[in-house]
Amino acid sequence: MSRRNDPKVLAAIGLGGALGAPARYGIAQAVDITPGTFPWGTFWINVSGSFALGFFLVLVLDRFPPTRYLRPFVATGFLGAYTTYSTFAVECVLLTRNGHWAVALAYAAASIAAGLSAVWSGILVARAVPSSRRDPT
Repeated sequence: MSRRNDPKVLAAIGLGGALGAPARYGIAQAVDITPGTFPWGTFWINVSGSFALGFFLVLVLDRFPPTRYLRPFVATGFLGAYTTYSTFAVECVLLTRNGHWAVALAYAAASIAAGLSAVWSGILVARAVPSSRRDPT
């Protein structure tokens, strides 16, 4: 059986998603958004998720012993459900459709720039964490 079809891996992804989606919802509910303004809730969710993904993947792939279920649980499941490209896209469309072109453009540009900066920052921070792997030399 391939790893893709492994029911335990799929269960890890599902469990991660079941935790990530309510985390996103809770944060989105805590941030009050007025129609036609910058969608701060989605912005901070996606930026924090980008940082977490960069940080986590370096730890899992480079620093700590490999596990079969941790990466699918956190990266695909939790962070996949926590971050949201679809909401970002819909918010951009609604802003432009309602005549808020400048806000939509600022939101799109800031989301891309901040997301890339956040994932890179997560990678750099994780690389500063000492490795638990033993050097074979």
